[in-house]
Amino acid sequence: MKNVLKAKLRRGEIVVGILTGLGHPDVTELLSRVGYDFLYIDDEHGPMHYETIQRMMQAMNGTDCTPVVRVQQNDSTDIKRLLDIGAHGIVVPMVSSREDAEKAVKACKYPPEGIRGYGPRRYDLIDPDYLKTANDETLVIGIIETGRAVENIEEILSVDGLDACLVGHFDLSFDMGWPVPPAMPPNKNNPQLARALDKVLAAAKRTGKPVGLAANASNIAWAIEKGFTFNLVAYVDRLLFDAARSALDIARKAGRSK
Repeated sequence: MKNVLKAKLRRGEIVVGILTGLGHPDVTELLSRVGYDFLYIDDEHGPMHYETIQRMMQAMNGTDCTPVVRVQQNDSTDIKRLLDIGAHGIVVPMVSSREDAEKAVKACKYPPEGIRGYGPRRYDLIDPDYLKTANDETLVIGIIETGRAVENIEEILSVDGLDACLVGHFDLSFDMGWPVPPAMPPNKNNPQLARALDKVLAAAKRTGKPVGLAANASNIAWAIEKGFTFNLVAYVDRLLFDAARSALDIARKAGRSK
């Protein structure tokens, strides 16, 4: 196994991905050929099942776009099955402590480093070196989305085997009682969020771990300048909706001008 995304992160590169909750391999086939560094498949909030996710990842074959999956929860059974069907990275929600991070890492690693059971199905047939390389090449990502996680951020990022983290600023704002949706970048009305982001970035710098954000076209430049290097830049469902609405608006205006 060779994880292109993990190699880029190890070199300190800035990487950009796109999130999809649309469960069809045509979506991932097209998007994986646009030039994104990774595709972030949403199994936490999306409607997909294991068979659908496997086909979505298979449609990415032949590209350098890395498939990562956000799991429903920090559960070793769910994580194991998603790795077995082809995920190169696992994104674990609600990582709020060192113990949460260690649990996620152990679920992603074969013994003696972890507790993952052997049964990689597809990889056992197509990659004879999978068992030798999986522990080093699998990407483990935690989502920082609670006040407790921000308090414990240095301990979380210090966990060996946790490769990166993403800040879930919506759930973080919910948890801390801050305005939702949060202004990104934070403005003068939300200085608490700004301080939380600064604390996460400072810990990432001290530990040498990349940290990312669910950004968009209007704030991605700010996010990168701020120090976020592992970012989502779009949500496929929103892109489709906005593009469809924009095309309709143009057509309606053209019709009214007649």
